[in-house]
Amino acid sequence: MTTRKGIGVNRRGVMSAGLAGGTILLSGSVLAQGRSQPPAALVGTMELFRAARAPTTPTGVVVSREGRVFVFMPRFDDTTIYTVGEVARDGGVTPYPSAAINRPDVAHASEVLIHVPNGVVDAQNRLWMLDAGLMASSGVPVPGGAKLVCVDLATDRVVRRIPLAPGVVPTSSLNDLRIDAAARRCFITDQGQDGNGAVLAVDLETGRVVRRLAGHASTASVEGVVKIVEGHQVMTRRADGTTAPIKGGANGIALSPDGHRLYYAPLIGRHLYVIDTGALLDPRATDAQVAAQVEDYGEKGLTGGLLCDPQGRVLLALQEHNAIGRRNADGTVEIVASDPRLIWADTLWIDGGWLYISAAQANRRPEFNGGVDRQRSPYAILRTRLPT
Repeated sequence: MTTRKGIGVNRRGVMSAGLAGGTILLSGSVLAQGRSQPPAALVGTMELFRAARAPTTPTGVVVSREGRVFVFMPRFDDTTIYTVGEVARDGGVTPYPSAAINRPDVAHASEVLIHVPNGVVDAQNRLWMLDAGLMASSGVPVPGGAKLVCVDLATDRVVRRIPLAPGVVPTSSLNDLRIDAAARRCFITDQGQDGNGAVLAVDLETGRVVRRLAGHASTASVEGVVKIVEGHQVMTRRADGTTAPIKGGANGIALSPDGHRLYYAPLIGRHLYVIDTGALLDPRATDAQVAAQVEDYGEKGLTGGLLCDPQGRVLLALQEHNAIGRRNADGTVEIVASDPRLIWADTLWIDGGWLYISAAQANRRPEFNGGVDRQRSPYAILRTRLPT
């Protein structure tokens, strides 16, 4: 057991699974304990699946089993016309499930979609959307705005709303989710506007919400980390020329195929963490007991979204490399596909043997470019054959 800022992080297996004792494979080269190794297999290619004419930053994407495509656009500012859209084959994007539900109304925050960064489709062909309840990139979530919203894709009707208020604090910025349909559970990352994040666990049967790992090193933004996308360091750049480092706690999230292991990572941080899912909703477990079960899986690069493949390996949206990576069971990390169009690699999704990923262009947003919006529509949704 080691401590970091006074907080325990279980390091079992770290020396064999992380950078210290594992292998990092990048762009076909291998770096391992100073020994030369055979070159890795050629990096896979991607194809443009949709050129989405979204009105603003599409951080999330999901594809249903019928091939319907949905994008999620957080309400970072007043330019966000709607926060959830369906993408047609020609790239056109229309509000989903309707324009009316996408109109922010603080007086009826529980009934509308305000700030949706991500969503997932479950085995029953229902779209679960995570609403952070924010009217901008920062500020206190609107009362009643933070929630899960479930839509039946067969009817395009809202069939369930679950308030998330018990797990939300004034500095919350809910980011991503994973549904464990078999166990009727949902897990959500909160990256925190101040970089102090957490993981929310939701019992989908009862609606019970528990906030876990708040104040833990594994959910916090790491100071001093430099993030480079498109050749430039990503930082807050104001119109007056002043700058500030960006912060981002627990961001990407992945669930093992058997539902027993939850993987997560800070947006600003290079390590991958894992915890047993049973602990998160256990009413008998104290926060300290839950925190003691966190395992540090070591270096994995700077990432956006995470996702487990059918073999349980963790897929990585490698934002600095315009690429998709994979953490193997032996701790090695390799790039499995890359594309220059993958600008700010974000959400990953698997359907029908394809691996989809969104190019959010978030690094081109005004707050990172002196007030100038450098985003360009259409936004690429790319895909590659799921690597085996």
